[in-house]
Amino acid sequence: MPASLAQRPVPESRVRHSPEFHREAAARRHAVRWRDAPRRRRATPQGVLAVLAIAGALGFGWTSADRFAGARPAAAPAVDAAPALALDAEAPLPARAFGLCHSGGGRDCVVDGDTFWIDGEKIRIADIDTPETHPPRCALEAELGAQATRRLRALLSAGPITLAMADRDTDRYGRKLRVVLRGGESLGGMLVAEGLARPWEGRRRPWC
Repeated sequence: MPASLAQRPVPESRVRHSPEFHREAAARRHAVRWRDAPRRRRATPQGVLAVLAIAGALGFGWTSADRFAGARPAAAPAVDAAPALALDAEAPLPARAFGLCHSGGGRDCVVDGDTFWIDGEKIRIADIDTPETHPPRCALEAELGAQATRRLRALLSAGPITLAMADRDTDRYGRKLRVVLRGGESLGGMLVAEGLARPWEGRRRPWC
C-alpha cells in the first residue's frame, strides 16, 4: 500500500457507522445509567421485624376500637312470666273459681283443708293444720276434714288472695309454704276460728 494511503485519516462519518463505534457507545451509556441509578437497600431482618410489629399494633388497635365501639350488649333473655314468680312476689292474685282436686278440679283446686293448687303450684297453708282426709284415722277426722276442705274452697273462690312467704320456701314434700291472706286477714285463721283447723305448732297432732 502506498504511504500516502496508510496515513490518510478515516472520515468521521465512516467511524460513526462502524459496529465498533456503536458497541462502545452502548457500553458508555450503560455505565452512566448504572452509576447514576439510586442504589436499592436490602431489607435487614431488624427492619422486617420493625415493620411487622408496627403493622400488628395498628391492626390490633383498629380491631379493638371496632370491637369496643361497635359492640352491643347482649340482649337479655326473654323471661316467661311463670306462675311461680307471681307467687313469690306476694302480690294479690286474681280471683278465680276453685274446684276439688279429687274430682278433677283442674289447675286451681283444693286437696284438703290446708293444701291446694293454684296456677300449677301446690301450696301448703303454713299457719294451720287441718284434719287428714287421705286417709282419715277416724270418722270424726273424716267429717271435720271434709268440712275444712269445702270451707277452704269457698274462701279461696271468694276473691283475690295474697300468698305471703313463710319462714322457709318449701316443705319436705316440695310444696310451697305460704300464708294465705285477703285484706291482711289470714284465711287459715278463719278456719281456726270456725273450729276446722288448729294453729301450726311445728308438728301434727291427732284429731281422733
